[in-house]
Formats: sequence, structure tokens, C-alpha cells
Amino acid sequence: MGFANKIVIVTGAGRGIGYCIALTYAAQGAKVVIAEKDQALGEAALSSIRDFGGEAIFCPTDVTNPDEIKHLMTQTAAAYHRLDILINNAGMGITKSPYELTVDQWDLVLNTNLRGAFLCSREAAKIMRRQGGGAIVNIASTRAFMSEANTEAYSASKGGIIALTHALAVSLAPDKIRVNSISPGWIETGDYAELREIDHLQHPAGRVGIPDDIARACLFLTHDDNGFITGANIMIDGGMTRKMIYEP
Repeated sequence: MGFANKIVIVTGAGRGIGYCIALTYAAQGAKVVIAEKDQALGEAALSSIRDFGGEAIFCPTDVTNPDEIKHLMTQTAAAYHRLDILINNAGMGITKSPYELTVDQWDLVLNTNLRGAFLCSREAAKIMRRQGGGAIVNIASTRAFMSEANTEAYSASKGGIIALTHALAVSLAPDKIRVNSISPGWIETGDYAELREIDHLQHPAGRVGIPDDIARACLFLTHDDNGFITGANIMIDGGMTRKMIYEP
């Protein structure tokens, strides 16, 4: 229970990886702020945490809206008077040919994934520096380093998160705020049983990832014992980005 009474914000906590991260911190004794724009999903996550005796609050938040981000931080400070950890998980993607991707679609992805992470980090850091420090983890992607076709906006946003991470790590260092990132590969958030054998075997690790793989890494990066780690990116992809693939 190394996170007992730590205050943790998780953006995009209503589903998938973010949901798992939120529940994992709560199970470790943290007090979790669920930042989620979908009301029903946010309330469901809140209920899930409270069902096992965890402590959490839900603050509806659209990270494309700067005012809602500021409200999230105000609500957190009002409820708990501090903030120890921020997990910038909220994100989205649009798969569309670069010939057809509209400016509005490009802006939506960048404003959600990259600008949202920056604004959340900046507003969270204002609280963290007053109390003597904190930790931020940005959820990037292996798509920052390798691509599938028609993912320009998503890939650009995740590449930006990698750069944002090391820039913030340096800028916020005087305030004792550590900033790291995690780049997930294939993390299955649907029905794991429906995956094919080849889906697992193509990974050097022998399986497709699960949200718990990312949640455990968040715990590691934000634990007080790991204060020497900042500006780092951890690739959690079962080894896929280290595998040379040629067409047969």
C-alpha cells in the first residue's frame, strides 16, 4: 500500500486502460479523481471503486476544453488540498487517409491527445509545486516510433507526447515534479478470449498485452522509491518494436 492517501488524477478513466489505472491506484489505497467526459462511464468507474471500499470522486472533464481542465484541478484541490500524481491517459485516434483528413479532425486529435496532456500537466504542476513535488505520467504509444497507414494525426500527437515529456521533466525539475511516459503497444481492452493464437505468438513476449501491464508501470514510475526516474519513456509492447518484420 505504498500509495495510501496519495491523491491521483486519471484522465480518460471511464474505460480501457484509464479505467484499469484508476482502479489499480484505488486498490493501492490512493484517493482517485476520475476525469472522464462521458457521464455514464465516469459514474460507473466511481461505483466500481467504491464497491471494493476504495475512495474516489468523479469530475466530468473534456480535456479539449481548457476551462474544464482548470475546473478539474480546482475540484481536486478543494476536495483533497493536494495532488500527488497525474496520469494523462485521455486520448483518441482517427484512421483516415492524409488526403481526406480534415483540419477539424486533425485539431480534435491533437487537442485531445497532446494539448490536453500539456494543459493538464501545467495546471496540475501549479498544485504540486506548492506542496513540494509530484509525479506525472503521460500515456504515449508505440505509434510515436512506428506507424500503420492513415494514422498521421494520432502518430503525430503521440510523438509530441514523447517530446513534451522530456521537456516538462526538465522544466518542472526545480519544483521536484517528475515527468515520464509509457508507450503501450497492443493492449487488448475488449474480449481477450477472442484473440487468435497468432495474435499472441507474433509478440516476442508470447502474448498480447492487457491494461494491468500499463497500470503496474504507472505504479512503478510514480512510486516515491523511484525518484531518480524522470524524462524517461517505457515501451510496453511485448517486444514488437524490437522485431524485424519482412514480407515473406
